[in-house]
Amino acid sequence: MALGEQFTDVVDAARAGAPWALEILYREFHPAVLAFLRARAPAEAEDLASDVFIAVAEGLPRFEGDEDGFRSWLFTITYRQVGQLRRRMGRRRTDPFPADEVGERVPPGDAESDAMAAIGTQQALDLIATLPPAQGEVLLLRVVADLPVDEVARIVNKRPTAVRALQHRAIVGLARRAAREESARDEPVKEEKSESSP
Repeated sequence: MALGEQFTDVVDAARAGAPWALEILYREFHPAVLAFLRARAPAEAEDLASDVFIAVAEGLPRFEGDEDGFRSWLFTITYRQVGQLRRRMGRRRTDPFPADEVGERVPPGDAESDAMAAIGTQQALDLIATLPPAQGEVLLLRVVADLPVDEVARIVNKRPTAVRALQHRAIVGLARRAAREESARDEPVKEEKSESSP
């Protein structure tokens, strides 16, 4: 969903500090930011998303552009937050707590519709999280953030051809993995049939 014609009015009001306008920007863009962060830094996604929107609120007076430009600017901030986290984590040794022992924190909302929407999305994000970092980031920025190749190239500091190649490799890798998993699911069915036949 895009803000369309009301984008300029919302951004102008947000620059002036109108809480309703900041809330609209947050509601519109937070799900995509959080999805990107959950795939790149699952344990820190909620905190990083908060940092991203604090940086957005602080940087709005300097932002100039349309909604596509805002989306690109927002995901540049998001991408940099992940990079800063990685640098911080590289400087200190940590032992993460097992993910299966920690309940996922879910933001308030309509639990039923959120759960239904998350089933397919979470499975896709889990698959993307298994990709090499460069491929995963490019795919998330192209698909989740819905950014054009040129903007993704600028954000990740690569050439557009490299971005297209990374995206292609990611999609081919995911397709191969899906085919292998489908084949593995079919194997037990074939074995059961052969065991039961006389």
